[in-house]
Amino acid sequence: MGGPDGVLSRFEPPAKVWAAGHRGVDLAAAPGMEVRTAAPGVVTFSGLVAGRPVVTVSHPGSGSPPLRTTYLPVTGTVPVGTPVAAGQPIGLLAPNGRHCAGHDCLHWGLLRGSRYLDPLALFGAGTARLLPLGGAAG
Repeated sequence: MGGPDGVLSRFEPPAKVWAAGHRGVDLAAAPGMEVRTAAPGVVTFSGLVAGRPVVTVSHPGSGSPPLRTTYLPVTGTVPVGTPVAAGQPIGLLAPNGRHCAGHDCLHWGLLRGSRYLDPLALFGAGTARLLPLGGAAG
């Protein structure tokens, strides 16, 4: 579902952990659409957060602490503890016109521990940074 062409709002990390920002990406979607996991993992949460349905998938083997992807507003269709393959359905998009300026959308997040990352980086579509020809800058 979605992809770089379906991005309505990009990741904008906050300057400070408590500051404003956009801690994920919003993908064009319609209520009732099937939502699929971006990478293999295990469903570790499926329930309500602040009154909105959320599904979280943890990705063991992705480093320490492991990466987690979050999907909202998504009503989970897979029980917590279930291993999932990349692209496997994990839920259905719930209606919620509040987040995307009056439109329905999928908010997709990526975290390592408590640090938010750009989920599009999983597909090589994140923020680019130019480096010197001789290698990484010190």
